[in-house]
Amino acid sequence: MMYPLAWLISSSLKPDRLIFTDLSLWPSEWNPANYLDGWTALEQPFSVYLANSFVIVVLSIVGNLVSCSLAAYGFARLKFTGRKLFFTLMLGTMMLPGHVLLVPQYIVFAKLGWLNTYYPLLVPNFLATNAFYIFLMVQFMRALPKELDDAARIDGCGPFRTFWKVIMPLCMPAFATTAIFTFISVWNEFFGPLIYLTDSELYTVPLALRQFIDSEGQSQWGQMFAMSFLSLAPVIGFFIAGQKYLVKGIATTGLK
Repeated sequence: MMYPLAWLISSSLKPDRLIFTDLSLWPSEWNPANYLDGWTALEQPFSVYLANSFVIVVLSIVGNLVSCSLAAYGFARLKFTGRKLFFTLMLGTMMLPGHVLLVPQYIVFAKLGWLNTYYPLLVPNFLATNAFYIFLMVQFMRALPKELDDAARIDGCGPFRTFWKVIMPLCMPAFATTAIFTFISVWNEFFGPLIYLTDSELYTVPLALRQFIDSEGQSQWGQMFAMSFLSLAPVIGFFIAGQKYLVKGIATTGLK
């Protein structure tokens, strides 16, 4: 499992001519300049692409946590006509391949004038469009005692205040799991930014890494691997920081 990462680190420290010929993990010839050269090799400094990805990731996490938690609270704790039907329809959206929705979504965003902006990548996250995260939180909220809602109602709390004061603080493991999954999926997302973004100053990390590969000329493999390793650091750090919450969140939602 660790070999691809070790090979990536090793290749980032080799000259391009040795990456695919020297199979040793210990470079016979060192070239740490790949990191310095790769940082400024593209149209924009690599810090611009990292910052763009961080902005999209943070806002996506906020959007998913707010919208999906409110939708999950409605399905898990509130009673309303058609709840089971709507919940079934929501789960049914998980069976739709993303490519089926690509063309109609693109047409909608084009008519709204959102192409070459971050809106197509961010707005859906604030509208509870990810059924997996809703289902995860629903399973967690269903495990909480109903007596908590009754006690809050006796104290004069309405549905929203019950969610804010009682349910939300108890759902932190599920929130952390959603945040970690969102971080990893959005940080590694390539197809969405490729479709909607055209200006290089708006590119995310995956699009920036793709620019190191030239199908007609010489690809900068060493620099690409160096920047790839740097782009993995936030994901690994975020995962390690929230690992205990991830395990607890999955274990308590029945997703095994």
